[in-house]
Amino acid sequence: MGLPGLRQLDHVGFTVPDLEEATRFLVDVLGCEYLYSLGPFQDDGDWMSEHLGVHPRATVPENRFFRCGGQAIFEVFRYTCPGQRTAVPKNSDVGGHHIALYVDDLDAAVNYLKGQCVTVLGEPTASTGHNLGQRWVYFLAPWGLQFELVSYPNGKAFDRQQSKNPQRGSVRPS
Repeated sequence: MGLPGLRQLDHVGFTVPDLEEATRFLVDVLGCEYLYSLGPFQDDGDWMSEHLGVHPRATVPENRFFRCGGQAIFEVFRYTCPGQRTAVPKNSDVGGHHIALYVDDLDAAVNYLKGQCVTVLGEPTASTGHNLGQRWVYFLAPWGLQFELVSYPNGKAFDRQQSKNPQRGSVRPS
């Protein structure tokens, strides 16, 4: 059992301090395709808090949509809000997160990012265990959002194990 009718991830939304900076990074550095913009949005009642879980006086002057890698959609917001926190959460913080992008050649992608003066965190790491065959590295958007590059051109151990021992349904960790 699970969520009835679930098919796939539709989009990832995130908030940025500067839409122009985010657009330059997403389009010019990552190669995303700008799709369209919406907004502004605001409400004098409780709509923003009831529907979005934000302060009732929050506004969205504009949000923009980008296609990444021909598949994923990023919905990028610029919010204004009383008491807005501007510190970017770390992965270790509750609500912390990162966005992982698959690349064919991890070393070429890392060299490209470094050539674009993007902060790359450490050197690529080879995974072990279920992810054996994968290499990965984190990097930062100009506003601090963590991204990850991953590559596993020959698959991961988990994928090879699944193809040898297909199981029906899903298994949850205990």
